[in-house]
Amino acid sequence: MKTYRLKENGLSLMLLVVLFACAHGATAQSTTAQSATHDGMPVGFTDAGHPFIGKADASVTLEEWSDYLCPYCGRHFRQTLPALLDQYVRTGQLKLVFRDLPIEGLHPTAAYGHVAANCVGVQGAGAYWAMHDALFARQGEWSRLPDPSEFLAGVAKDQGVDMEAYSACIAEGAVSAKVAASAEEGRTLGYNGTPSFRFSAQGEEKTWELIGAHPLARFSRYADPLIAGEEPPEEPKPKPPELPFWAKPEGLAPDPERPGFNMAGDAYKGNPDAAVAVIEFNDFQCPACQKHTLEAQPIIDKELVDTGKLLWVDKQFPLRIHEHAAVAAVAAECAGDQQRYWQMHGLLHADSERWANEDADNALLGLAEELDLDMEKFRGCFESRQGLERVLKDLYDAQGVISRAPTFVILESGRGTTTGPLPADQFVKLLSGRLEAIEAASEED
Repeated sequence: MKTYRLKENGLSLMLLVVLFACAHGATAQSTTAQSATHDGMPVGFTDAGHPFIGKADASVTLEEWSDYLCPYCGRHFRQTLPALLDQYVRTGQLKLVFRDLPIEGLHPTAAYGHVAANCVGVQGAGAYWAMHDALFARQGEWSRLPDPSEFLAGVAKDQGVDMEAYSACIAEGAVSAKVAASAEEGRTLGYNGTPSFRFSAQGEEKTWELIGAHPLARFSRYADPLIAGEEPPEEPKPKPPELPFWAKPEGLAPDPERPGFNMAGDAYKGNPDAAVAVIEFNDFQCPACQKHTLEAQPIIDKELVDTGKLLWVDKQFPLRIHEHAAVAAVAAECAGDQQRYWQMHGLLHADSERWANEDADNALLGLAEELDLDMEKFRGCFESRQGLERVLKDLYDAQGVISRAPTFVILESGRGTTTGPLPADQFVKLLSGRLEAIEAASEED
């Protein structure tokens, strides 16, 4: 597997500036002469080398910080961007600037797409935006490829670019530094999720942020007043923080359509009506997770889960440092479709050396066969985005809440607290104490 190394040293960045200043300077000149467009709209690059679409001197600028493999960014591309372009960009009122923010922890191969798009962009702004559209439109075709280089080269070729120059750009590596620098800038601005948007108006230092994928009306709330030379109204103050759906009683309730899973889509065992619930964020390659599963969990199950005193829920949290943890999580989710989630969960932790290697996909298929699963059904889930989407959902659920694995969220009386792994006796003592306190309070009432 080829890895794009996102270099950030001064030499690489200096070389990058020279490369893009030359390439995009030439593009800017040709744009004036040839009126470079994409889908009938003017396109070009900012002075900093970032691609834009719309009138270069539009009074309002909208930056989109995005990840080509982010499903929410894909939804924005399909559902909101067309209307945004028609209403504001085609009319010359707004300029859209695309910023690279691949989130490695969620989408390890997204940077490949960002680098490919920028290498296409070296050959012209029109080609860049055609590549941009193709990457989002065909997101499902390359999201699970361990090395999408060949696929991306094919998409680039479809845009009619000079493939020799494209390949040289990829091999040289300077564009990777541009992508890394953009992502670092985004993180510095506090953007840890995509898509994130930032509005600005000519002559104004103040900016206005809109986080997440939204319908056009939310964008209009900012764009319309800025175009009129006014400040957007302040957003309503957010309500006090509350438990997320996956931690609420309605999310923890059993899903009647999917035995063994709750309404939030997570596998569970134990009593759904228990006064205390534990939600584990698990990584199948994490040594501490393995130790908990093999040593502490059997005792917790025997004393609290199997006796109906406790509800135990499992969520996926594959860490970026564990190369094969995500695909193992997909295997567990797909086994869950055949009511074998916990059996697969146990096998994955008990025998990680067997599957956590370069032949992980085949090894995981072997584990599925050992569980006597319907292999056609399992493959249909495992080799599509079906299981992956569930894993990504858990990762998004964890954003801003969970940072390491294993993490255990203990829920009681509408409140949640977190803890790391504990020896079995300490964990049982902690949970038993919570249960006893709830029972004592109930007796007093």
